[in-house]
Amino acid sequence: MPVTPETAANDGLDGVDCFEYWREAMGRTRVAEMTSDHVATFKANVRQARLGPTVVLGTAFPSIRVRRTGRMIRQSDEELYHLTMLTAGRGAVALPDSGRAQTLVPGQFHLVSSSQPYESRFSGAAAAHPRTEGIGIDLPVSLLPVPPRRIRHLLGRALPGQQGTGAILASFLLGLDRQLPTLRPIEATRLSTVAVDLLSACLARELDAEDTLPEETRHRAMLHDVRAFVRHHLHDPDLTPSKIAEAHHVSLSYLHRLFTRDSQGVTLAAYIRRQRLAKAYRDLTDPALRTLPIHAVAARCGINQASAFTRAFKAAYGISPSDHRHGGAAKSLPRTEAQAG
Repeated sequence: MPVTPETAANDGLDGVDCFEYWREAMGRTRVAEMTSDHVATFKANVRQARLGPTVVLGTAFPSIRVRRTGRMIRQSDEELYHLTMLTAGRGAVALPDSGRAQTLVPGQFHLVSSSQPYESRFSGAAAAHPRTEGIGIDLPVSLLPVPPRRIRHLLGRALPGQQGTGAILASFLLGLDRQLPTLRPIEATRLSTVAVDLLSACLARELDAEDTLPEETRHRAMLHDVRAFVRHHLHDPDLTPSKIAEAHHVSLSYLHRLFTRDSQGVTLAAYIRRQRLAKAYRDLTDPALRTLPIHAVAARCGINQASAFTRAFKAAYGISPSDHRHGGAAKSLPRTEAQAG
């Protein structure tokens, strides 16, 4: 395990004790003044995990004010970027040095730097939803290939997390937060690289400067997008490498070469087949789909020929789809496929 999640509420804390616990946990990577209008009744939780040189955190709390001053920076600068995506509540971030101020709503990112003063405020959106929730990542400035002088123009701004590369980054961080307890150390290190690449691509898009990113960063970000595209379109029987290449505006030969190299020889067509079968494997034991005929389950996974599905499933798992549905012993589903989708 990279780290054990910390949850203040589960420790039976509330009020001042909970606030101090939360502030200490957040302050491990985000050195700033933290105050709240709800200290006396404070209830919050925070989950943190170190993935290589980055730290991923998810948190929920009532109102909070976070302030990093020039004096703090002069005393010590950790040279970190702090990326936060609001998932509930509302917020505002201001950069005193630039005079820039920005309101934030769920689905948006904002980026601040430990090297520049900032002030952020967050609160619940309404009485019915009094808490703010968000997920973030802290990383060394040196990890991003985009020059700090260029990123400076994006600090404090609301960055979209509902379209383009921002949506891919948002989906990745939310999935990462859910899976933190299951990750092995080697997976954590690899996922740190993916997170940095996606953030780099997202920032470069905002700067209209994708060409300034290192080639390997662009490749990894695109391949993450390709795999997500496959998982989201498994229901389409016409999903082919050619269609994927067209959707990503690259040639089929280029995509094939890049994907095969990154997947240790597994072709994109083979990856699609594996993902279809892995989805069928899960769906066949889903109680919500118990009454759905097996051929319909296969069709949901983009396989329209029942006989071909049965042969492929048995070859992959050593058991027929029918026996698997009724509790027969199958080969174990590979970890990466079990978690896919």
